[in-house]
Amino acid sequence: MRTLKGPAIFLAQFLGDTAPFNSLDSIAGWVASLGFKGVQIPTWDKRVFDLEKAATSAEYCAEFQATLAKHGLVATELSTHLQGQLVAVHPAYDEMFDGFAPESVRGNPKARQAWAVEQLMLAAQASKNLGLTAHATFSGALLWPYLYPWPQRPAGLVEQGFAELAKRWLPILDAFDKAGVDVCYEIHPGEDLHDGATFERFLAAVDNHPRANILFDPSHFVLQQLDYLAFIDRYHTRIKMFHVKDAEFNPSAQQGVYGGYESWVDRAGRFRSLGDGQVDFKQIFSKFAAYDYEGWAVLEWECALKHPEVGAEEGAKFIQQHIIKVTERAFDDFAKSGIDEAKNRKILGL
Repeated sequence: MRTLKGPAIFLAQFLGDTAPFNSLDSIAGWVASLGFKGVQIPTWDKRVFDLEKAATSAEYCAEFQATLAKHGLVATELSTHLQGQLVAVHPAYDEMFDGFAPESVRGNPKARQAWAVEQLMLAAQASKNLGLTAHATFSGALLWPYLYPWPQRPAGLVEQGFAELAKRWLPILDAFDKAGVDVCYEIHPGEDLHDGATFERFLAAVDNHPRANILFDPSHFVLQQLDYLAFIDRYHTRIKMFHVKDAEFNPSAQQGVYGGYESWVDRAGRFRSLGDGQVDFKQIFSKFAAYDYEGWAVLEWECALKHPEVGAEEGAKFIQQHIIKVTERAFDDFAKSGIDEAKNRKILGL
């Protein structure tokens, strides 16, 4: 067993145009002051990270790491959530997802997809240059509009959708394999990989690719009413990343899992700051300790009620309190009998 690394924080939800949230140096100082030891880096925001430079310049990578080290921090992983989403977009979402891409490829789905794939390839090399071993992303979705089978889905639609998704991701997975980095898909509503069944479909479609792995975030399982503890038992060998995020599900006469098109505040299922929701983090951290999880515990703050700076401050303490320093010896070692193999055979009558 090993002790989880952490606490770390995903910077995406905290970046802004005013200090200390508008540069790597200033936001690093802020998160370090809260007690964080690592930062997960969004690769689409040049205020903190230049993906192209990181993929091509050892000097840039050294400067980036030195800025973090000045504050006692390290980069835990890079994230391409936005770019990964654009690897596979159903036409119904073209207009809304165009905002994730540069203006030069908006309105051109093929060019946008090509740009997204190129971004993932750069992320593989950048991760290697930074000495990272895992990468966070989304899978994108071709089938999400057909989630609920009404009208009845045509025979073969799901299979064809996953075959196409695998075709798009296999060259990316191979590039990450060459770089020695795991691709961790966040299992998330809105993605074709949104639960265990869909992850297994994808895994089969990519021939059980060793780099196709999981970013585990229990909040999305609460909103789907999925057993997130049993999920760890089933998929722990593929879980290489952990977002520590809370949520609650309070169904009513008006709405349940689908939310009735309500705002986040008014939905039956909503994200909460750590400790304010329903996720059983004691059991999650216990399972990760038992299964020898080797990654980081990374706060992803998303809450419909609490101020983000309060959520971050509380979150660092919450994660630190839940990390289990694993034991190096058995609790009953004091009662060792000193029996050797010969005596064992005698005890067994052999």
